[in-house]
Parts: sequence; C-alpha cells; structure tokens
Amino acid sequence: MEDLRLAWRNVWRHPRRTLLTILAISFAALLLVFMLSLQLGSYREMIDAAVRLGTGHLQVQAPGFFAEPEMRLTVDRPDAVVILLRATPGVTGVSCRSQSFALAASAHRTRGILVEGVDPAHEPEISAVDRQIRAGRYLEPDDRQRAVIGGLLADRLRVAPGDELTLLGQGRDGSVAAGVVEIVGIFRSGVDDYDRAALHMPLVTFDEVFAMGGRVHRVVAAVDRLGAVAELKAALAAGDTLAGLAVRDWTELLPGVKQSIQLDLVSGFITYGVLLVVVAFSILNTFLMAIFERTREFGVLMAIGTPTRRLVRLVLLESAFMSWLGVIAGTAAGAALTVYFSHAGIGMGGAADLLRQYGMEGRIYPWLNGISLTVGPVLVLFITVVTALVPAWRVTRLRPVDALRAH
Repeated sequence: MEDLRLAWRNVWRHPRRTLLTILAISFAALLLVFMLSLQLGSYREMIDAAVRLGTGHLQVQAPGFFAEPEMRLTVDRPDAVVILLRATPGVTGVSCRSQSFALAASAHRTRGILVEGVDPAHEPEISAVDRQIRAGRYLEPDDRQRAVIGGLLADRLRVAPGDELTLLGQGRDGSVAAGVVEIVGIFRSGVDDYDRAALHMPLVTFDEVFAMGGRVHRVVAAVDRLGAVAELKAALAAGDTLAGLAVRDWTELLPGVKQSIQLDLVSGFITYGVLLVVVAFSILNTFLMAIFERTREFGVLMAIGTPTRRLVRLVLLESAFMSWLGVIAGTAAGAALTVYFSHAGIGMGGAADLLRQYGMEGRIYPWLNGISLTVGPVLVLFITVVTALVPAWRVTRLRPVDALRAH
C-alpha cells in the first residue's frame, strides 16, 4: 500500500510531462476504438447492402445448385423448410425464390435477362427491392403476369411501367417456357450489374411459366445478428428436416464481400501497428527521461538500503498508473465519439457515389461493439506495459556509486 501511495505521488511530481504521456496514450486508445468501430460499421453496411439484394444471410438449396444453378436442382418441399426457418430463434424473415435465364423481348429490343420468381408477400422480409422502386410500384400478393425490372435493363429494353415483355426460356421439365408480363415497376438497387439484368415476377407466375410444379430453387432467410449466422447454420444443418439439402451462409454466397473485408482488415491492422509503434517510442522516451532525471535519487535510495526490486516495482507502478489513466480516458472518449457518429453518420463526400454503386448509403455509421471497444485499448495497454519494462530494466543495471555521480 505504501508503494502505491509513493508511486502515485511520483507520477504527479512533473504534472506537465505526466499529462502529455497520458494524452498520448489516450489519443492512441481513442483512435483505435473509433477507427475499428468505423471499419466494422462499414463492413456491416457492405454486408447489409449485399444481402438486401435477396441473397439473405442464409439460404437452403439443393446440393450443387450454388456451383451450377441448373433448373432441375430444386427444393422439393419448400413449405416444410419455411416452417422450420420461421420457428428458428433469431430468424427475422423467410421467403422463397426461383431463378432462370430467359430472352426478354419488348416492342423495341431483345435482351438476355435473369428472371427471379419472388413471393411478394414475404420478399420485403429479406430484401430491399420494394423500397428501391423509382417508377411505378412493387409487386403485390395478388399480382399475376406482372413484373418489376432493374432501371438499366428498362433503359436497354426501352420499356416503362405499363409496357409488356415477352419471355422465352426453358422450363424445369425441358419444355419451352414462354409468357407475357406487364411491367408495373422499375427499381434501382445501386448495383449496376444487377440493375441491368434482373426481372422479378410473382413466384406463382414463375411456377406456371417455367413448369416448377411447386418447387423452388432457394429458401432465403434473414437473421437479427451477423454473429449468430454460423451458429444458426450449424443448428439447421444438423436437423432432419433439411436432410439432403445444403445450407449456405452469406460468407459462401458472397465470397467477394468476405475477401474484401479480410483484405481491408489486414491493411487496417498494419496501419494500427504503425500507430502503436509511434506511440510506444513516444512513451518510451518519456519513461527514459524520467529515469535519467531520477538516477541520482535512485542512487541515494540504493545507498541507504532500498532493494532494487522495490525501485523496479515503483517504476512499473508509476507506468501502470499512467497507462491505465490514459487507456480509460481514451476508451471513454472513443466510445462517446463513436456513439455520436453511430447516430449522426459520417458523410463520405465525393466517395458517396462510389458507395451507392455497391448498394450502400452515402454515409458510414460506426459500430461500437465488444470487439471495437476492447481490442484497441488492450493493444495500447499491452504496448505501454512492454515499453515500461525498458526503464525498469535500466534501474536493475544501476550501481549506487555510479548513480550518485550522475548530474
């Protein structure tokens, strides 16, 4: 207890130097908390934007459909799968989807397109296409022979709401699939590749045109937490209801998104490592200055019988006090800053248009969670503790006679 009081008093013998050291540690902790929260927030926005196109967080498919999406690879009893998913805790939305490629002909042009059969009653649970309508309206549950298409596809086919498209493709049974649909809406998701190719029609119409016989290609689910996806996937795959079917999560369905996140994380941690090295040298310089200034003092204490281990303990306690004060203050400030911007958002300026190309908003919202709140401060605390070992080691090398001669 006496050593604690003495160490605390020594910390404030030079308040200006102590405050500068604490501020350096605080700034590092604040920056790491905020920047890591900003990274995680951008990743969450990226994932949400990707799954809102209808990919969902989880999908139940026929084995082999993901690698080679053939018409014959279907989920034969989708109703049982839907019931199971809706009864699973953590699942917030479930909808069925089917897909095929077809030739679409308007009065002016013909294009190859991706036709997706969706359930208008439940599609809004797993995608945001209904909120991305820019002309007309989205599909309604009682619609038949109607469709909505991407904005770039509408421009290429020169169609508007009220126009008709003729579709020609191949049914599941190998027959010719043909039908006529009325365009009732045009959407713009922000993802150009999707907007120039996709057409949504009611699942019942898709079933009739492409001879699906009540089968679907995918049962899509959305969950309330990204962290729960892996656990839900494992639980579903272990059940009997989905025997013979494949359960895939967003990391498999969107490998490009996952790889982009991993690459950005690596580059981010390299930047954080450089920051920590700079902070470490700054703190080391302060600690060493304190030791040099007190060399004579240490010599006197050693000459009157103070054990070297006690001096080392005092030095480590002093550094611990400054480290903890800096980390606590920096973490609190970083958390407060993150909470503010998690509500206000950070405008991306000229990069907003680029973000919209990936279906993301023009603002980034930092995400404060257990990882962003602890990883940075723990790293800062670790680096300051390691740094404090250097001046402590120098104390062990002092000899009373040499220390007393120091000026």
